[in-house]
Amino acid sequence: MIPPALRLPAAFLLGAASVLAYAPFGLFFLLPLTLGGAVALWRAEATPARAARSGFLFGFGLFLAGVSWVYVSLHTFGGMPAPLAALATVLFCALLAAFPALAAWLFARLSTGTAWRDALLAAGAWTLAEWLRGWALTGFPWLAIGYSQSPPSPLAGLAPIVGVYGVSFALAWLGAALGLLRSASRPAKAGMLAAAMLLLAAGWVLRSVEWTEPAGEPVKVGLLQGNIEQSLKWRPDLLAKSLDTYLDLARAHPARLLVLPETALPLTLDEIPQGYLSRLAAAAGEGSDLLLGTMVRDGQGRYFNSAIGTGAAPLQRYDKVHLVPFGEFVPPGFAWTLAILRIPMSDFSRGPDIQPPMRLAGQKVAVNICYEDVFGEQIARALPEATLLVNLSNVAWFGDSLAPPQHLQIARMRALETGRVMLRATNTGVTAAVGPRGEIIGRLPGFTADALVVEVRGYAGSTPFVRLGNWPAVIAAILCIALFGRLRRTETAR
Repeated sequence: MIPPALRLPAAFLLGAASVLAYAPFGLFFLLPLTLGGAVALWRAEATPARAARSGFLFGFGLFLAGVSWVYVSLHTFGGMPAPLAALATVLFCALLAAFPALAAWLFARLSTGTAWRDALLAAGAWTLAEWLRGWALTGFPWLAIGYSQSPPSPLAGLAPIVGVYGVSFALAWLGAALGLLRSASRPAKAGMLAAAMLLLAAGWVLRSVEWTEPAGEPVKVGLLQGNIEQSLKWRPDLLAKSLDTYLDLARAHPARLLVLPETALPLTLDEIPQGYLSRLAAAAGEGSDLLLGTMVRDGQGRYFNSAIGTGAAPLQRYDKVHLVPFGEFVPPGFAWTLAILRIPMSDFSRGPDIQPPMRLAGQKVAVNICYEDVFGEQIARALPEATLLVNLSNVAWFGDSLAPPQHLQIARMRALETGRVMLRATNTGVTAAVGPRGEIIGRLPGFTADALVVEVRGYAGSTPFVRLGNWPAVIAAILCIALFGRLRRTETAR
């Protein structure tokens, strides 16, 4: 048993250590241990308020270690003074930590003292808090614990059925059961261990299930990684270099579908030199199509972070729906931040919620831009019509940090949930192709100018997640909280 004076530091360290479960470290088996330790600490606290404090420090350690790359974007590339950027990063992580604090408070408030019940309660409280974090204040579901369970974790097999939050529920239950096992009766221990083995075995078996089927002919795709340094990208005197970089890559790597990253060129669509896109498409080969990220200015003077499909196919367009606060739009009351941050084009307009897939290279391509792929239900809106998923990103804003490998891991979860290939074209990395089982088909090293050429298949059909979304996981979480809350009130009344 940890002495009371060491419980809060232990909670923080457990949270920070949890980052090792995510990419690029990949110690997926670690999270049940750290989360189990956290739940045991919550159980040991005398009041819900003290448990919430422990939950806050667990979350603060997790986010401070896991999303500290926010500092890089604010200071190194956004121009915010270092002390202010550090303060903003700490406050942001503290805001995110409020959700684990809520989970800990709910657990302590409704705990019945029975190990197997409390394990389900902890799983429900954690999952509900995590889901709330995914949409509150525009949503930031980064580092949902389910993301840590990409292959080879056996829990990856659950993703096509219940999505990332369902995986989070299963993982939180495993951790809580482990953390509470010591206090369980002998029959309860046996039952919890048997249930854990059954859960892991079911996930392993489900990994072999084919939820979708190939559609259309294989397509040769070229994913271009220009490696244009973020601090140099917007310099007018280097524009010609950017144009030449992508044209040279296209000529050296012809493909049926050529994909360039988010805002590949520091120009709006109407500013791109006449004939340049045609030369790009021609470089890819006769009959080829081109998909690139660009900024679009409409007739009303509004700007959109967009993707354009062209080439042999007619001109098509996708406008980003889920914008990044401060990076792509300024929340009401925060216009003063523009005087501190030097982020070009930080006032975009949203695209429509429903946009049809693009018809490119014989496939129906659902495009998402930047961190839109963090929102699984948004990706599923284009399904089952879409046969191929493509993410265009520019994570050069975060330098050589944990952000690029974490983002690739998120893309692997989207591929699992949807049973689709997910293609990622990025400016500096990680450019990759992910198969429908979450496997990495190919990837480029970061911070190199190169192209990844792969042959992929489109896929048709729907996984259970595509049909039902996150609701099974959310409803299960709410039912656990409601059920054990009622039991707690009944037992207290006695």
